[in-house]
Amino acid sequence: MLINNGTVILYYDIMKAIWTGAIGFGLVNIPIRIFSAVNEHEIDLDMLDKKDHARIKYQRINERTGREVPWENIVKGFDYEGKYIVLTDEDFEKASPEKSKIISIHEFANEKEIESIFFETPYFLEPQKSGEHAYALLHEALKKSGKVGISTYVLRNKENLAIIKSAKEGLILNKLRFAHEIKSMKDLNIPGNKSIKPGELKMAISLINQLSASFDPEKYKDTYTDELMKLIRLKAKGKKVQTPTLRIVHSKTRDLMSQLKASIAQKKKKIS
Repeated sequence: MLINNGTVILYYDIMKAIWTGAIGFGLVNIPIRIFSAVNEHEIDLDMLDKKDHARIKYQRINERTGREVPWENIVKGFDYEGKYIVLTDEDFEKASPEKSKIISIHEFANEKEIESIFFETPYFLEPQKSGEHAYALLHEALKKSGKVGISTYVLRNKENLAIIKSAKEGLILNKLRFAHEIKSMKDLNIPGNKSIKPGELKMAISLINQLSASFDPEKYKDTYTDELMKLIRLKAKGKKVQTPTLRIVHSKTRDLMSQLKASIAQKKKKIS
């Protein structure tokens, strides 16, 4: 958690390993640790009772006794034909010891072949002392080949699909969604391209080219969180918060070609 000029933002420590195991690369095992690669940037909001602003708490209640159950007394179980089968941490590892401890690289592929909808969460991979040389070798080999390693592993009792890729400073594991987790668009009303006129397409591509630039992630900031914090400070001081007027600029014409031409002209005007 970071408190800056009264702003309370949640930042989770990326330096705490969330998984320890090894990368299985052919017959080579590379001992590694996994770290979260992202910081959550959000305001820490509590849930309150609307009547008296008392905090809402969640309790783990035994449905038979009505009493709260401490974390140390909670186990996980599966309802099998009306009877709960309790599973321990050891049971989860016994189900697949290899997948619980090894990130297995099954094959290599070009990252461009993987559609963006499959990408989920990124993690940093750090070598343990005994695996530093092999880690450096895999990092360099992936960089030179331009390939990523398609991998599977088990984390938090769930099998995961991922790629291992070479980044500037080291290896990154990017969790992927399985194909069966992706919904189909077939039930959506998606228009075809038969109605598109060649002139419209040429003009749209021209506008895209005009607005194209190298991606610089530093250009984009989470300004909404900052604005929300300003509103909170004003309300804390008892000041009335004015709702900004939302200005939506509508084109005077419904003709798509005219709108595209106007967009290009507006961009040129801003540049000049």
